[in-house]
Amino acid sequence: MTGAGEHAFNDTFDKKRESGVPLSTYGDEKGEAQSESGSTRNCASEELHRDSDNGREHVMAGDGDDDEEEVQRVKSKGHSVSDASSIPNGGLWAWLQVLGAFFLFFNSWGIINTFGSYQAYYESDLLPNSSPSAISWVGSIQAFLLLLVGALSGPIYDRGHFRLLLIGGSFMLVLGQMMLSLCKEYWQVLLAQAFCIGIGCGALFIPSVAILSTYFTTRIATAVGLAAAGSSLGGVIYPIMFHKLLPQIGFAWTTRAIAFTILGTQTIPSACMRVRVLPARARSLLDLPAFTIPAYSLNLLGFFLGFIGLYMPFFYAQVYALTQHITNENMAFYLLAVMNASSVFGRIIPNFLADKLGPFNVVIPCTLVTGVLAFCFIEAKSSAGLVVLMAFYGFFSGTFVSLPPTIIVSLSLDARERIGTRLGQTFAGVGVGLLVGTPIGGAILDRSGLAGFSNW
Repeated sequence: MTGAGEHAFNDTFDKKRESGVPLSTYGDEKGEAQSESGSTRNCASEELHRDSDNGREHVMAGDGDDDEEEVQRVKSKGHSVSDASSIPNGGLWAWLQVLGAFFLFFNSWGIINTFGSYQAYYESDLLPNSSPSAISWVGSIQAFLLLLVGALSGPIYDRGHFRLLLIGGSFMLVLGQMMLSLCKEYWQVLLAQAFCIGIGCGALFIPSVAILSTYFTTRIATAVGLAAAGSSLGGVIYPIMFHKLLPQIGFAWTTRAIAFTILGTQTIPSACMRVRVLPARARSLLDLPAFTIPAYSLNLLGFFLGFIGLYMPFFYAQVYALTQHITNENMAFYLLAVMNASSVFGRIIPNFLADKLGPFNVVIPCTLVTGVLAFCFIEAKSSAGLVVLMAFYGFFSGTFVSLPPTIIVSLSLDARERIGTRLGQTFAGVGVGLLVGTPIGGAILDRSGLAGFSNW
């Protein structure tokens, strides 16, 4: 050990011992800790613990002063991404991550859940010459990119660039909304809403789940469920904003108002979210060995098939109600809000039960009920019946969005350092189902009418 490195360690050790911090956090026993010369540096943004082969790097948050910020590489068995015993499972900072993730879901999946309002408006006003199938491609590509970009954002998160994903995703999301307000043609809507907003949503989604797995183990389903409820709340607020503001200020300023709302709410995760643990080494884009695990591969297949039809009511419920003359135009716009409002409870209550009963024992029956409810659309002929059906569908389908991340985490307990990568590649595959499902439904609607669409 060099003289400079030895003095750096001794100064830090004495400071921490005098402040009452347990000595176990700096080494397993005396003489075991090691330090490297010049290891002290400044970090003003967040507290970071990074595993390494020979030790760990601790970055303490502060204002830039040398006496408050320091980096020491020491050997320790605590605070490892692979060590579940070091995960807090609660506390102020843990629940602040849930709050931040809530708003990331609010502005990613919440925007995706709003597309049904845009679908109805595009068909009747902005893009009347485009078919329902063509218009649905906008929402499908948007949702697909949310999941596909997750395959890239997972490894980027694993490399320690959470802040880059957060800022970059927020920028793309707001930019896409602003550009959408200027759109007049189909191709313009496709570029702004499908690609720009979709990429921004994808940069936010996977990190919001991956960071929770470093703060929770025993209550991970509850944490993810509370965060995922943000997508449902966004799916309630944004359609109502769209419906109320559209006749008053027009499409352009309504879309800009949504953009300003996104910009304001994104300051919350920017302020309160921080990375606690990162993997020791940068991970690959894909975790190919995961596909050799039967449970993982079968779940991926199940998620893919489920997402093919899951979002059909979210995209077409309003069009269905108006075309069948089941409700008036005002009530039709609220169908999406009703479905998303019930989905708030569908993402919290089942996830709470999943911590007690196991995620598989909850998601399987809820998925079966969702499938049965989809067939009930065939006989939904009254306004009251359709509203009740929307409420039940929103509740039970909510589990199929909030529980899959929990299932992937539960299948990765022996590879916690690859959770971000596995979540990304899982939802990239699931995104293909979202990409093709609703346009197929739209094509059937064009050719066979509502009867064929209901069967699909």
